[in-house]
Amino acid sequence: MEYLILATLVLVGASILKSADQRRRVALLGSYLGNYQIEKLMENLTEGYLRCLGEEDPARRAQIWALLDDTERKLSMQFSNFAAEFSRVDEKEARVSTLPIALPYAGQFLPRATFDVRRAFAIHARGIAEVAQNDAQRGQKAKAYMMSAELFLMQHTCHWFCKSKAIASARMLARHRTAYQQLIDSVSPATRSAYLALTRQ
Repeated sequence: MEYLILATLVLVGASILKSADQRRRVALLGSYLGNYQIEKLMENLTEGYLRCLGEEDPARRAQIWALLDDTERKLSMQFSNFAAEFSRVDEKEARVSTLPIALPYAGQFLPRATFDVRRAFAIHARGIAEVAQNDAQRGQKAKAYMMSAELFLMQHTCHWFCKSKAIASARMLARHRTAYQQLIDSVSPATRSAYLALTRQ
């Protein structure tokens, strides 16, 4: 009976610590993202892509693509600025657990089972910028598809940092009906190789 009480106390204590750690992470990330319109620009892009793909008039479709190109550039610039600003966060505050379950303060006690989210954001910034610049001359549909993957993977990283990989993947499925592996497969090769190397998958 004593062991049961002790185990219950340990679980309750761990849950309280986990919640406190997650609230701290959400507040930290929000304090930086709050200076930008990244989420709004992402929403405009994803809605614009759907509207454009459903537009039958070629002239109207070309106008929408041009507007979306501008939105992509704005988003790329804002996210690059965000990543540069967030890179000044202390490394201890930027560690993300790669463990299958969320453990409070895992970055401090199990540093080898973590990665630096500042480096992940730098990878996302480069990936978003590369797709927006489109030096590879991708068609508009292919570009939109890859940009969506880059943005959703970045969003997945934000949720992973704040909560856990499992929760981030579940949210991605619920919001966008997209599995984590599908995101990995759909981003640019440079993003994929750098991201997988960082997160050691």
